[in-house]
Amino acid sequence: MFTAKQIRDEHCKVKTGADYPRYIQTLKGMGITHYEFIVANGLNTYYGNQHQVTDEPKYKHLFIADKSSKDALTHAIAIHQQGQTDFKTFCQMAAAAGVEKWIADLSKMVVLYLDKKGGALLAEPIPVGEYTPLP
Repeated sequence: MFTAKQIRDEHCKVKTGADYPRYIQTLKGMGITHYEFIVANGLNTYYGNQHQVTDEPKYKHLFIADKSSKDALTHAIAIHQQGQTDFKTFCQMAAAAGVEKWIADLSKMVVLYLDKKGGALLAEPIPVGEYTPLP
C-alpha cells in the first residue's frame, strides 16, 4: 500500500517535466494504476490495488479559463517537457488553457487533459524513458 507521504517524497524530486517519466515509473512501482489532478488547487487522488489516497492541495486556487485552448496546452506541455518550466508554472499555464483536471493512466501510459465541461482537450503519451525533444 502506498501513502501520501511516499508520493509527496517522490514528487519533490520532480523539478521539471523532463523528470516526469522517472516519477511515473516510481509510482507504478508503488502499485499506483492512475491518478487525478485538479488544476484549480493541485489536489491529487491516487488509485491502485483497491486503495485510494487523496493528498492535500498543493497551492492556492487558480482560475481555470472558461474557454479552452488545445494549442496553448500543447505549448505548455512542450516547454515543460523540455525542462523550461517548473510544475507550478505548468499548472498556471494549464489553467490559462482551460484545463480543469488531468487523469494519468499509468497502465496505458497516457495523460488525458479535460476542460471544465469534461471534454478531452488532449491525450498525451507518457514516455517510458526521457522525452524526445520536439522539432
